[in-house]
Amino acid sequence: MSTPIRHGGDLLAAVRRYGRPAEDWLDLSTGINPDGYPVPALPADAWQRLPQDGDGLAELAAQAYCAPQALPVAGSQAAIRTLPQLLKPGRVGVAAQGYSEYAPAFARAGHQVMPLAEADFARGDLAARLDHLVVVNPNNPTGRTLTQDTLLSWHADLAARGGTLLLDEAFMDCTPALSLAARSDLPGLVVLRSLGKFYGLAGVRCGFVLAEPALLAALAEQLGHWTVAGPARAVARLALADHNWQAATREHLRQAGQRLAAMLRAHGLAPVSHPLFSWVPRADAALLHDTLARQGVWTRLFDAPASVDATPSLRLGLPPAQEAAWQWLDAALASACAAMSMDMHQDGSTQAPSPTQPR
Repeated sequence: MSTPIRHGGDLLAAVRRYGRPAEDWLDLSTGINPDGYPVPALPADAWQRLPQDGDGLAELAAQAYCAPQALPVAGSQAAIRTLPQLLKPGRVGVAAQGYSEYAPAFARAGHQVMPLAEADFARGDLAARLDHLVVVNPNNPTGRTLTQDTLLSWHADLAARGGTLLLDEAFMDCTPALSLAARSDLPGLVVLRSLGKFYGLAGVRCGFVLAEPALLAALAEQLGHWTVAGPARAVARLALADHNWQAATREHLRQAGQRLAAMLRAHGLAPVSHPLFSWVPRADAALLHDTLARQGVWTRLFDAPASVDATPSLRLGLPPAQEAAWQWLDAALASACAAMSMDMHQDGSTQAPSPTQPR
């Protein structure tokens, strides 16, 4: 049996482990905008009618992402699970420190998964030894961002051999000028976008695949009818058309991301910053995760990948736009860092205590 894949947002696991009720947590375990799109009341027919493919959502998404065409899907996850079955089996490069659903999806479809270290993404010849390449840009959790020129060079190398560059842009809405969505009609290029992160609408399970028409048609055939629910389609149309909210949110997230990174640095940490999260690689990440959790701050712990030389790390999402939440995090960081410093001076240990060990 394979090991279950862990994700952020698992607050009930924190409740069970630490015995603190759900309402008494500051949940920073995801990279989701905590002040997401304000969803209004929906018309009754969004709930009562079957979802309608001709409602304009695909065209609106293509316009919003400056893409030639778009296919709405039930979140990026639906595409991640299905796309590998549509690509010829081969060697696929996947970041070892990245979104954990890609490797098993490609392995199930008969591909040979090649784990990539972060240093590999600085190599201009990365695609030369691969048939397909998955790139999350910006990467989650490391925050790595790649230029359009680098990505197009890798794509050209892959496409010349009938391969595919699968580009996950789930965190791209904060910096849309870096997107390759406008080039997504190129053979061998697939771009994924989502409403979950920037829009804070992970619960609607709505994303988009941007690719050449033949691949979109094959994917739609595999997924079948009504893949995105009617209420989700209604919310997506509203959010994608609200340009004023998008512009204001980009500025808000830019400032909030900078504030989070500055706060972490003030407590002696060394974050890599993205507008929606900060990533903190450190050997004692498990201890910091546990110490913050005992103060009601839930973060996302990443173990060091066994396949590459890497360091354990934490990802902290943004607190909501309430000053009390930021003060809670500031106080928790001060207490956690002081406690860890004292523990290290006393016994030199940087190991996290057992989940059942009182402290």
